[in-house]
Amino acid sequence: MTQSMSRVAHCTDNGPMEGFWGILKREMYYKKKFHSREELVSAIVEYIDYYRNDRPQRGLGILTPMEYHDMLMAA
Repeated sequence: MTQSMSRVAHCTDNGPMEGFWGILKREMYYKKKFHSREELVSAIVEYIDYYRNDRPQRGLGILTPMEYHDMLMAA
């Protein structure tokens, strides 16, 4: 595992991840009440799996991230 950090004074470096966490909170977190840390972690893991494998995205041509990845790898 390699540590990755944004450059100093370059707030746009982390934009895609900030966007992802905003979507996760809007679609999953704000709609539920979690009664334990384990329940929250499990919900986050499930959402990430859904996001990668089942949630189409306009920016990827209405493909899921994994479909887009597979398409790039096949090219």
